[in-house]
Amino acid sequence: MNRAMFFEKLESNAVKCNLCPHTCVLQDGQTGICFARKNINGNMYPISYGKITACALDPIEKKPLNRFFSSSNILSIGSFGCNLKCSFCQNWNISQEEAKSEESTPEQIVEIALGAMSDKNIGIAYTYNEPLIGYEFVYDCAVLAHENGLKNVLVTNGYINAEPMKKLLPYIDAMNIDLKSFSNAFYHEMCKGEIRPVMEIIKLCAKACHVEVTTLLIPGKNDANQEIEELSRWLASLSPIIPLHLNRYHPDFKMTELQAISRERQNELAEIAGKHLKYVFCGN
Repeated sequence: MNRAMFFEKLESNAVKCNLCPHTCVLQDGQTGICFARKNINGNMYPISYGKITACALDPIEKKPLNRFFSSSNILSIGSFGCNLKCSFCQNWNISQEEAKSEESTPEQIVEIALGAMSDKNIGIAYTYNEPLIGYEFVYDCAVLAHENGLKNVLVTNGYINAEPMKKLLPYIDAMNIDLKSFSNAFYHEMCKGEIRPVMEIIKLCAKACHVEVTTLLIPGKNDANQEIEELSRWLASLSPIIPLHLNRYHPDFKMTELQAISRERQNELAEIAGKHLKYVFCGN
């Protein structure tokens, strides 16, 4: 296994991971908050490299991407782990633990993607869990896919530092980035993260490739009129043609006491966002 990218060695065999804003400092034998990066004898290794927990040919709209090669399919792959700890996670069985997986190589993934082109496949989507914690595998696949004329799509929480994102961006054609709330308190309490790095990544990537944004509406948590107004106004300040997906939460993982918002309420919030953005979609 090759060493990870974006880490630095510290004293006493410790390492500091510089991939995401957590910048985990790990002693020998420790694994990061993401479950995917580990200190082994004073070096950082991407222990999820090539470990695939899910692989399927999905409609591009399922990512969701509604303004990028619509009506096409894309080979979707995922691994395990995540660097956020959302209490409402809907893929918790692969994102919040080291799930059962099968080994694969970038060459094998690209070969599968190329073989599916007759089924309207346009490329590879890195999705299901948080793909960017498995940065090295995504990078290797994306470079090879790009060389073979395939599209690369990231479905991500956007919780990554700017330097690694900039290195990967030349090979990325489209992204769907979660903006889980427009409140730092929400990110801190419910996701164990911060909003600022996500906003910076959206700003960076929207200049470089096709970007769509998803907000999962949780009743009483992030669905206030004012919050959706501020969120959509900020997105519009970057570009009013950034598509926004307002999806309905459903009870899962550690948050099972709340029910999904009504379709009527979802549509009301979409109308608010639509005052600022040209493309607003209601999902789930």
